[in-house]
Amino acid sequence: MYVLLPSLIAVFGSWPKLATLSGVWLFVALLAEGGSFVCSFGIQRIVLRTRGWFAVITAGLTGNAVTNTLPGGDAAGAAVQFRMLATAGVNADAAAGGLAASSLIGVGGLLMLPILTLPAVLGNSRVNHTLASAAFIGVAAFAVYIGLGAVLLETDGPPRAVARAAQWIWNKIRRPHPPLTGLEDRLLEQRNQIRGALGKEWKQIFLLVAGRLGLDYLCLLAALRATGSEPHIWLVLLAYSAAGVIALFPLTPGGLGIVEASLSGLLVLAGVNGRSAVVATLAYRLAQYWIPTIVGAVAYALFRRRYRTA
Repeated sequence: MYVLLPSLIAVFGSWPKLATLSGVWLFVALLAEGGSFVCSFGIQRIVLRTRGWFAVITAGLTGNAVTNTLPGGDAAGAAVQFRMLATAGVNADAAAGGLAASSLIGVGGLLMLPILTLPAVLGNSRVNHTLASAAFIGVAAFAVYIGLGAVLLETDGPPRAVARAAQWIWNKIRRPHPPLTGLEDRLLEQRNQIRGALGKEWKQIFLLVAGRLGLDYLCLLAALRATGSEPHIWLVLLAYSAAGVIALFPLTPGGLGIVEASLSGLLVLAGVNGRSAVVATLAYRLAQYWIPTIVGAVAYALFRRRYRTA
């Protein structure tokens, strides 16, 4: 907090400046972020192997709101989302496996972004050293991620070892309740079903992942344009992907403060002037964090209204 405090003060002190932004570009940013959420729900619908949209959308928005507001929000948000899906009739094992798969797909897409920026990094010697290093680290992380993913999807040994360890820990914590059994077989069954669903719908999954990240990135670009800035799209993409990786570490609920400070600083390294970087970051987070958090409360109320007897 000592290191981030000056950046946080600059970002959160810029709320009044949002009134100076271009209304058209701000509307484009909000529209793009809405489309990004729709793509995310489309991915979840496939990995959960369900045809309905209502439960997926309301549970997803509610889980996101919990993630954004509570300490340890990622775990709490996933737990709330899981229980809501189970209440809506989604198989419990399918819900657990599907949510995990959805998260892993999202991480994989984020780690793939630095690969797209390599031509700009290698072809421009004036690219900031920090951004160039972030690109190379991202490429290496993506290679490791793909290797681990192949092992988990194609072999049985590592998933069985993970399941045995989780089952042992759970039974130790839950004493003297009846012990959990059969987790290995259940995990492998869900892994195989998810792998089958991904294989069957891989084109749609690819388009939805690209749409989710692309529209979220478009939201940031539109926020920058709303300030009057004309950013270099490839360098901004690199700053965006680096800030996204930082946000994967749940130091604060929803990355609150961490994302604002890191993204605004990385945008400056990408050639955006300091004032535009700060105000655009705040506008982006308004669309990506604050509004969805409020909408999550409405989604929960709608869910409770439909499933009031559950």
